[in-house]
Amino acid sequence: MGTSTGTKTVNKRKKREAWKIISLAVVSAAALLVAVGWTGFSILIAKQDISLLEKPLPAPTIIYDQQEKEASKIASNTFEPVTFDRLPKHLIDAVVAVEDKRFFEHDGTDAWGIGRALLTNLTSGKTVQGASTITQQLAKNVFLTHDRTWTRKWNEALLAKKIEESYDKQQIITMYLNQIYFGEGAWGIKRAAQTYFGKQVQELTVSESALLAGIIRAPSALSPFKHPEKAKERRSTALQLMKEQGKISPEKYEAAMLEPLRVRKSKASHDGGIKYPYYVDQIVREASELYGLTENEVLHGGLRIYTALDPRMQEAAERVYANETLFPESKPDQLIQSGAVLVDPRDGGIKAVIGGRGKQPFRGFNRAVQLKRQPGSTMKPIAVYTPAFEKGYSPSDTLWDVPTDFGGYEPKNAGGGYHGEVTIYDSIVNSYNIPAVQLLNDIGIDAGMEASARFGIELTDADRTLGLALGGLQEGVSPLDMAEAYGVFANDGVRMPAHSILRIESADGIVLAEAAEAEENALQTTDASIASTMTEMLEGVVREGTGEAAALPDRPVAGKSGTTEVTGGNKDNWFVGYTPQLVGAVWLGYDHTDATHYLTTSSKAAAAVFHELMGEALKGEPVMAFPGAPGYTKKKKDRDEEDWQTQENSQESDKEEKEREKEERKREKEREKQEDKADRGHGKGKDKEKGKGKRDEDEDNDGDEFEDELEDWVGDLMLSPMP
Repeated sequence: MGTSTGTKTVNKRKKREAWKIISLAVVSAAALLVAVGWTGFSILIAKQDISLLEKPLPAPTIIYDQQEKEASKIASNTFEPVTFDRLPKHLIDAVVAVEDKRFFEHDGTDAWGIGRALLTNLTSGKTVQGASTITQQLAKNVFLTHDRTWTRKWNEALLAKKIEESYDKQQIITMYLNQIYFGEGAWGIKRAAQTYFGKQVQELTVSESALLAGIIRAPSALSPFKHPEKAKERRSTALQLMKEQGKISPEKYEAAMLEPLRVRKSKASHDGGIKYPYYVDQIVREASELYGLTENEVLHGGLRIYTALDPRMQEAAERVYANETLFPESKPDQLIQSGAVLVDPRDGGIKAVIGGRGKQPFRGFNRAVQLKRQPGSTMKPIAVYTPAFEKGYSPSDTLWDVPTDFGGYEPKNAGGGYHGEVTIYDSIVNSYNIPAVQLLNDIGIDAGMEASARFGIELTDADRTLGLALGGLQEGVSPLDMAEAYGVFANDGVRMPAHSILRIESADGIVLAEAAEAEENALQTTDASIASTMTEMLEGVVREGTGEAAALPDRPVAGKSGTTEVTGGNKDNWFVGYTPQLVGAVWLGYDHTDATHYLTTSSKAAAAVFHELMGEALKGEPVMAFPGAPGYTKKKKDRDEEDWQTQENSQESDKEEKEREKEERKREKEREKQEDKADRGHGKGKDKEKGKGKRDEDEDNDGDEFEDELEDWVGDLMLSPMP
């Protein structure tokens, strides 16, 4: 018994000693691995080159045109650095509160922040929080290519560690604020203070500092010039974070919240010498919206961006917009503004962009793509006539242009006149309003809504009214929206989403983003025959209707004018038109329409600008013809009838054929008469009865001739168009 117990005790002791040895070995191995890992990590950190921080000039982003030739360069060489002692404490507190609340505690990367962001994103099911520290953002903006890979994140962490080892927190936050982009062309905090508030940095209030800190993540979307309510809401968020983190007292928080949003009335103009600034602005926007890159990544990332830009067309557009004589006279205190875009309908490539007139800041308001205005009658072909033709109506069908009450909605024509019974063709060419509303009422508002969506025009339930026929939209459209939509008519019924970017590469040639092939983007919007018919109608608008000022002397043009009215005049002038290879959309109007600022011109003003814009852009381009519209085999109420133009051509052909037949009969009768005369001259043996028979035959021939004449007259009458 005793021996057995002793044996068990010895065995237990041996097992404990074995486990101790194993545990010691594991701990030693782990310690060795940690030591080796840390040594390796330290070596990797030491190898990082951060000398570029002494030269606050990130690698330029290069823009290439459609021929892959360098067209523009985004080189942020306009930094105006300020020293740490010029930065108000509440500015630093605001930036840290919003961007990286543990900035003064971590050593470059924030494990707690990463865990918190990961948990938040997992519970929400999407990415709502980021985990990059201010130091990492500085490293990313200055050094790295912007491929979204774990390798990039690892390198970012190494650089952040090296920066933290080499600089103190004051130096890091100063470099960060001096180099980031605040929107409206303002790189660095000094430019931002001047651009938004007309102040020196040290003069910024708590409220102003909170606003600037709040817009860092999305300066374009949160610009107080373009989106004052969003900017104010973001400012409130920043102030709330400052209060929660103990950086401002409740009293200061309340005072700052009550402070009005006081930004400069006029923006400072500085584009950093960027060529084609409006086109580059669209590139930045597209890179963010389609490919997820931030403004800072595009502006500072040393990227290579290949685009659909046509420099010749862009320069032509810039020359046209520099010619003040082409535009209506403005009020002394506000310039009549305009936006225009040129798009190739065959592939959706944006060839040129003009976002405004006069001095404008880079990344300011781009009216070609950011504008939201009611499109007026330019909406009729999209929301009314295309779906009507799809339902079997034809251009020769008639509508009534008379005073009509559509359940309380009583549209009026421009000028107030009425024209009685008119064809659809005449309604389009002369832009009559009442027939368009009547037709939308007949086919149903849902048909107009559905067609608009196919053309890429985003509508809401609030747009589900008969006012849709006249472009009475709640939110409105941009010139780019309308150019893409009208591209359907120019491209056999196929919509190609408009885009400026073809491919984005990092500085070392890694493809970060690439546009899909044209075939993949193609959206069949309507039948090619419907598109051709609409084109013939819109050619009529330019040839003999409201768009005559848009006509080009040497090539076919189709298009539609549009206006929106205010008391005393117009708010908006539009012209959207196209040739087979290029669509152009032009908008004119005041940024701020009121009782003293409105247009006194008709849509001819926009058409005149379109004329110059397209004429200059298409110089040297081949003249191309539109495909002809096919004959219609179906008409309203299932009556077989050809398209109006085919009818007219057919009538002319039938008339010509009748004339030829008539002339041939006359010539035949003349030959018969001559033969009769010859017979009578040689008829010495003929009796009187035969002579009588001949006279009877002549009388019969005279009757036949009368019948032929009557048939010709009736035929001509039947073939003649109705008055």
